[in-house]
Amino acid sequence: MTERRLCARCVLPDSPPDITLDSEGVCRLCREHEKQKSRDRPPLLETDFTKILEQHRGKHEFDCLVMCSGGKDSTAALYYAVKRYKLNVLAFTFDHGFETEDAMANVRKAVAKLDVPFVTYRSTFMHGMFARLLQQDSPAVICHVCAIWYMGLTYRMAERFDAPIIIAGWTKGQMGAQPVMSKCACSTSAPEYASMGRATKEFLAGLKNDPRYKDFPPSMEEAMARAQKRRKCLVLSPHWFLPYSAEEYVEVIRKELVWEPPRLSYPWGTTNCLLNFLSVQRSIEKFGYTHYHVEMSRLIREGYMTRQEALDALKADFDPSLLDRIRKELNP
Repeated sequence: MTERRLCARCVLPDSPPDITLDSEGVCRLCREHEKQKSRDRPPLLETDFTKILEQHRGKHEFDCLVMCSGGKDSTAALYYAVKRYKLNVLAFTFDHGFETEDAMANVRKAVAKLDVPFVTYRSTFMHGMFARLLQQDSPAVICHVCAIWYMGLTYRMAERFDAPIIIAGWTKGQMGAQPVMSKCACSTSAPEYASMGRATKEFLAGLKNDPRYKDFPPSMEEAMARAQKRRKCLVLSPHWFLPYSAEEYVEVIRKELVWEPPRLSYPWGTTNCLLNFLSVQRSIEKFGYTHYHVEMSRLIREGYMTRQEALDALKADFDPSLLDRIRKELNP
């Protein structure tokens, strides 16, 4: 595969028509960010977050449902919800059959140390869809398809346990335009995701004749619209409001919750499911970049990460045999 030129400021590659570089090697998204900086809204303050929490505190069975992946960001979000904000929390983890033992061990340790109720949902419902995506060699992004499923599932759990707020561990690089999220952070309507979004929608449209997935939402927007009809629920991340760096809160959760980094990760230092590695490989093959390149580029533009830090984290050096093993599990 031909090496693509990267933006001189962020880590997005030259990938027309969604991402193009100018004569100075700077992508149009970085140029647009330059123009928008003077018009940007002020940063979110922790007082904004606490005001929202106080509006709902003590009025439901749980103050919030916290999505727990076992990674540093979601583990810190759970820690803050319990220790900093004193919320009545329900921890929630989903497992589609590809979660790692490292991740699940981190979740178990965290909920035990914090002494909070914990619900885990395991299902192989998505395996048929993932297998079909591979069989068709569709450019649809596995992680985007999965996100539609797990966000709908998370809303149903919040409804079932009467939680008015869903708290996630999303970083500022995953933050959308609105200060209070009502849909998944990975919005496929963003310009960087245009081709990925079209591919995902086309793949999902082809599932209408499959009885297993005939009612599956065709997009994240539709999934969230259905969820909001059943129950209004806010989706927030404390990381949008707090100034702490990942290095700071990793030190805290390692000490307080015995959190451990995963032995296998992409990007480096993150915790993701095994299927993530296959999704990453396919996204790079089909588009030249992944949603992690998008998120880290946003962090670079906002000054939360250096370009070199992102380049180091995004090196794909995992063993190809891992990808073969995942494919075999989906197509035995």
